[in-house]
Amino acid sequence: MPRRSSKPPTGSAYDAGIRLLARRAHSRAELRTKLGRRGFAEAEVETAVGKLVELGYLDDRSFASAHVRRRSALKGPLALRAELSARGVERWFADEALARFDQPAQLASARKLGARLSGTKPFAGYRELLESVGPKLIRRGFAPGIARAACWDLWITSRRDTSGPFPA
Repeated sequence: MPRRSSKPPTGSAYDAGIRLLARRAHSRAELRTKLGRRGFAEAEVETAVGKLVELGYLDDRSFASAHVRRRSALKGPLALRAELSARGVERWFADEALARFDQPAQLASARKLGARLSGTKPFAGYRELLESVGPKLIRRGFAPGIARAACWDLWITSRRDTSGPFPA
């Protein structure tokens, strides 16, 4: 268990869990960790988490779905899977949430992000655009094929739109 607080906890673990969930959604593992850090006994933490799950306030499936929906504009599926894993979400909940982030959605997201990452910089050719924006998309968790397709889309679109940052 993580480092405990030096102060004794006030109130119950259940009340502290409700306060934490009022701020933002948490996974079960995150909530267990935070309650443990606040100095609650492990048995009390487990009882509180169990009650919150039973009441429907704590649900890893909905947490994973909401996380993917919220972060898919900035991250690809590989990064999202890593984030969910780091938050203690079971693999099958992550897989289920990421299944909705299919290739067309990934490509649309990568294209929008790529346009933002390229800014107003003029690129002489597709290769220069790919070498500049492609690695940034890959670092954000997009597969290389999606990064290439997004860069190609950006290049083709920019050649049709002469007002953009890319030369015609």
